[in-house]
Amino acid sequence: MRNLFIAYRRLFVVLVHLLLWTAALGVSLLLRFEFTIPPAILKFAPRLLLITLVVRGLVHWRLGLFHGLWRYSSSRDLLSLVQAAALSSVMIAAIWAFMSTGTFPRSVLVLDFAFSLMIVGGLRFGIRTVREIALHTTRSDADAKSGQPRRRVLVIGAGDAGEMLMREITRTYAHRYEPVGFLDDSPAKQNERIHGVPVIGVINDVVLLAKREKIDEIILAIPTMTGPDIRRIVELCRPTEASLRTLPGVDSLIDGRVTVSQLAEVAIEDLLGRAPVTLDTEAIQTFLRDRAVLVTGAGGSIGSELCKQICRFAPKRLILVEQAENNLFEVHRALLAEFPSVKVTPYIADICDSRRLDSIFDQERPALVFHAAAHKHVPMMESNPGEAIKNNVFGTKKLADTAHRYGVEQFVMVSTDKAVNPTSVMGVSKRTAEIYVQALSQRSRTQFVTVRFGNVLGSAGSVIPIFKQQIAAGGPVMVTHPEMQRYFMTIPEASQLILQAGTMGRGGEIFVLDMGKPVKIVDLARDLIRLSGYTPDEDIAIEFSGIRPGEKLFEELSFDTENATKTRHPKIFVGTFRPYAWEAVERGLERLHALSEGSATTAIRAAFQELVPEYAPPETPPSSAGTDAMETNAPFTAVHPSERALSGDRVSTTERISASAG
Repeated sequence: MRNLFIAYRRLFVVLVHLLLWTAALGVSLLLRFEFTIPPAILKFAPRLLLITLVVRGLVHWRLGLFHGLWRYSSSRDLLSLVQAAALSSVMIAAIWAFMSTGTFPRSVLVLDFAFSLMIVGGLRFGIRTVREIALHTTRSDADAKSGQPRRRVLVIGAGDAGEMLMREITRTYAHRYEPVGFLDDSPAKQNERIHGVPVIGVINDVVLLAKREKIDEIILAIPTMTGPDIRRIVELCRPTEASLRTLPGVDSLIDGRVTVSQLAEVAIEDLLGRAPVTLDTEAIQTFLRDRAVLVTGAGGSIGSELCKQICRFAPKRLILVEQAENNLFEVHRALLAEFPSVKVTPYIADICDSRRLDSIFDQERPALVFHAAAHKHVPMMESNPGEAIKNNVFGTKKLADTAHRYGVEQFVMVSTDKAVNPTSVMGVSKRTAEIYVQALSQRSRTQFVTVRFGNVLGSAGSVIPIFKQQIAAGGPVMVTHPEMQRYFMTIPEASQLILQAGTMGRGGEIFVLDMGKPVKIVDLARDLIRLSGYTPDEDIAIEFSGIRPGEKLFEELSFDTENATKTRHPKIFVGTFRPYAWEAVERGLERLHALSEGSATTAIRAAFQELVPEYAPPETPPSSAGTDAMETNAPFTAVHPSERALSGDRVSTTERISASAG
């Protein structure tokens, strides 16, 4: 029934076009001959009309102009109409010149081109205009009945994004918003108008103008603005008491289109202002397209975003492996809705279950594996070291062994900055997993590579959601130490760079992502309190709880100068490392396996230390052997000068550089 309706509708559209083209040719003839068409011309008119209808019909069909909904006509449709009218007119003139035996005024063909374009285009855009007027009237009536006044809006930024946003507001959302003006620091834009809305001042005037114009909402429409600039504007706008919303960054805007639906409250990610990631999409496309890709931890923060990014590049199929049923259900449902053309297969599975892994690999035969499953919470793993061994070490080992047996082309392990000079069970367990996949890479045709990065904003169990809960409860916001610093990046940025690093791997590398500058956790807390509409230390208190077991004040994320190697991507570095003897790795893992079921934390830490000499638990003093091992094997170390006194962590005598400066 639905297909029949579509067929009838398309037939109706074609008939309407035929009538319009007939009218256009008739008007052209009447105007050319001043409403008195000579009999000689009338003799040729039916033949000309037939040629016109056939040619224009075929050209418009080939360009898809019978398929669109006229009420959604756009400038792109107008361009297609001009192309179709011009092409068909040239073809009509050529055919007529070849067939005609008598003279025929060429001006008729020119007039026919103009009128066919005017009549067809006018009808299409007229229908859209009538619809928008009717829709606006309906919405205005509904708002009038509901008694909701329009919100007075001030837009910061009179550039392309501001123009597109204002166009949509005035065209579609005028019933909801009353645009008052733009603010822009460009002198050339002052007192100019965009869609009838004036540029009324510069950004520094926002408080004065917002109060004078009784502004309800301020919209920040400069997607390229950096974090410090956004922070400055947020502070400027605070006294206005108007709500502040912003557009996403340029990396999140699709095809340059800006819509009201993309507006969001200013988030902590905006204040950090990390530059958009530039990807070699051609390399990633070659890497992923038409390949079977398996992702472990697919329901987690990084895993789910990895799945989303992978689907953008049209894999042959995507295999989701996740232990948590609800998480797997949610990510599977989201991927099906957003990427209906990609085959997505979900598997509930524990990476510690070798038989289950064998079954999945035997059935799916993945070419690529992204391993994002892990226990990641530092204090939790300090209390449960045996589980860190089982999941982070032996779960990775079983997955890597399975990938090796089934001939997987590439295995990308997601690791952490906490694996560098580890002081926690979680960090040393991830370092042990790195050592194993590096050692296995020397014995396997599978390319095993590792990607390290720091904290991810907004991931499950991370500091931002916890701070938000504490703020919602009225405080206090608990910070471990006033000097605690961490590197941060957004979930999409981390996932995109993991894919990019995967295209570079040849086996055995540890890639490290440039995390930018570290951020003080207490500053993050203060920013979040301000974004929530409160004043730090007045409305919401900040208290310090002390460093938890296994934590450092400063995570380490930079290369030794001797080992730092740039890649073709400015945000990805790769280290060269001393390989571990396979027999030594096996012996270390055997001892860890024997201890994994027990609760002898001291013995577990000692076993880790044998395999990872640079590991220094909080109660264990650093050794010279540990320092040497760190310099040889730890690829990413950036120690703050004050860390010696504050955290007791080791500082290598080797000169170090930050990844951002590298």
